Amino acid sequence: MQSLFFSPKAPTVSGWIWGAGPVFLLPTGSDDLLSVKKWGTGPTGVALKQDGPWTYGLLANHIWSFAGSGKQDVNATFLQPFVTYTTPTTWSFTLTTESTYDWDREQWAVPVNAVVSKVTKVGDQLVSFGGGVRYWADGPEGGPHGWGGRLLVTLLFPR
Repeated sequence: MQSLFFSPKAPTVSGWIWGAGPVFLLPTGSDDLLSVKKWGTGPTGVALKQDGPWTYGLLANHIWSFAGSGKQDVNATFLQPFVTYTTPTTWSFTLTTESTYDWDREQWAVPVNAVVSKVTKVGDQLVSFGGGVRYWADGPEGGPHGWGGRLLVTLLFPR
């Protein structure tokens, strides 16, 4: 998926940062388990606020498929509420979900994620390293359930 956001240069008077635009589903998976083999598009939006060490908000999108060789159409809403606390020493503690509702099959997939990350330098490059746990609060039959983990490495390019 690729999202494009159009956003004002400055936050609102109350401090909210927001953006809206299109999201595109591209059939790039090389395996049937990794791709629905469909082209799709829809709207996306994000709103967040930074209040001292806290960052919180919501990312959302909806995708409808319109072409492709996959057997199942896509008609799905994605919701990602998030909250992060960042310490003065650049440790971050994040709680989020990455929930998807499949309107055609009338089912939710709801993983809840807790992540700890740290920003540091590797040479001259800023990098965020992190890890966390994931618990599937709900999911479709045959989908993931129970506990999982994730490791994160993010290259940072501040202005």
